[in-house]
Amino acid sequence: MTTPAIRQKIARLAAGGRPRVLDLFSGCGGISLGFHAAGFEIAAAIEHDPDAAKSHGMNFHKSDNRHWKARDITKTKPAELTKELDLGHPALAFDVIVGGPPCQAFARVGRSKLREVADHPEAFRHDDRAELYIDYLQYVEACSPLVVLMENVPDMLNHGGHNIAEEVCEVLSSRGYVCGYTLLNAALYGVPQMRERMFLLAYHKGIAEGVSFPAPTHWIELPAGYDGSRAVALKLLANVSENERSDHYTPPPPPKRPLPPAVTAAEALGDLPALDARKLLAEGMLKRGARRFDQPLPLALPDRLPDFAHQMRNWQGFEGAQTVADHVIRYLPRDYPLFARLEPGDQYPEAIACAEKMFEEALAAMKAQGNTIRKNSPAWKMLRASIIPPYDPGKFPNKWRKMEADKPSRTLMAHLGKDSYSHIHYDSAQARTISVREAARLQSFPDGFVFAGTMNPAFRQIGNAVPPLLSKALAAAIRAQLDDALQGRTIQQKKTGQR
Repeated sequence: MTTPAIRQKIARLAAGGRPRVLDLFSGCGGISLGFHAAGFEIAAAIEHDPDAAKSHGMNFHKSDNRHWKARDITKTKPAELTKELDLGHPALAFDVIVGGPPCQAFARVGRSKLREVADHPEAFRHDDRAELYIDYLQYVEACSPLVVLMENVPDMLNHGGHNIAEEVCEVLSSRGYVCGYTLLNAALYGVPQMRERMFLLAYHKGIAEGVSFPAPTHWIELPAGYDGSRAVALKLLANVSENERSDHYTPPPPPKRPLPPAVTAAEALGDLPALDARKLLAEGMLKRGARRFDQPLPLALPDRLPDFAHQMRNWQGFEGAQTVADHVIRYLPRDYPLFARLEPGDQYPEAIACAEKMFEEALAAMKAQGNTIRKNSPAWKMLRASIIPPYDPGKFPNKWRKMEADKPSRTLMAHLGKDSYSHIHYDSAQARTISVREAARLQSFPDGFVFAGTMNPAFRQIGNAVPPLLSKALAAAIRAQLDDALQGRTIQQKKTGQR
């Protein structure tokens, strides 16, 4: 059924209005940025983390600090949000809702409960993990969007014995939407990172009869580990009978050669200023403590930039300056010499083996100078701790990884805010982990996009984000679907003599 609110929204878009986006669980704005680039208006966002909420507001509502405020979706009702931001009635304020509740919120919400959630939300308030999902659905119910886009980890398809994406589709289908979901890898869409995520897309039946996802723009042969992770995520789908098989899941659109190769780490980072961590440490320029973005570094202006770097410097509305202020790195003095000796692709077991060799070399050098240290003595233990990281390689095999210059990076994680050892710079001369701006580049945030807070909060915001270029590809597909629907309505109105 097409409601008056849906009809009004369609009429507004048909008259040339820009589609308005509400970003729930927005973080700093990775999804929002992609939609902004595709011509959507970022009308509002809800994000509970103060630094991320401020980042979103600073980038999309520079002159209106009402949008900079952190908001808790469990305490902020749709009518309260739209009233506070002067956006009118919730049912008319937004055309598109994007975002994704944390996956752990869904663990014990059964399929029968999900079907009833919009009608009887209070019945499940005792289950805290269901609450965020309930609030998300309440926003969809109150705001009547034309389009819903949800993003989450692939394990959402196999989380605690539930295919949450399928269950979300069932609820949205009962509310008048056509739905589909798939798995997309960011490297296939121009992002210099092999990041796999689930995307669920729903259109109101008044504007679409089916769902499709954007075709890849780049090509790469993904490492075997990604196939394994995808197989685990799809296990529930693979094990259902033919009669129970989902009609909502869509296999990822395959890349069709010839396509340009995936963007590499060197193409993404090579134009940024070199930071020799050991030199900075020796000169006293790198110290323990919070890293603020108050020391801009000049950017080189080469005659020829890689296409990706050029795009990051010249993103419309988010153009970079001739300096970069958030190109800051972690204080890790023990590990800089070890970083320098690792080979591209090395992980923690290789790092430990290399560190053990460095320790033996240090012992031999001291012995050559007549200073033999007895094994397990306090001096021996102190020297060992100054060279060898303390983590068990059996428990943390993937904790470290040195990037390869000629490949996209592996997935950036939220724990970048704690260590960033998962992304050691490929340039051994620099001997360090990546900077905040380099992490932003690997996620495809342009140089003019700013992050609130200091280094650790910025790393966390970046690691949690949806890559803007992947979001842009989805947004462009959605915009094309909206335009096609509006064009079809215009033609039909002309045929029937309607105005």
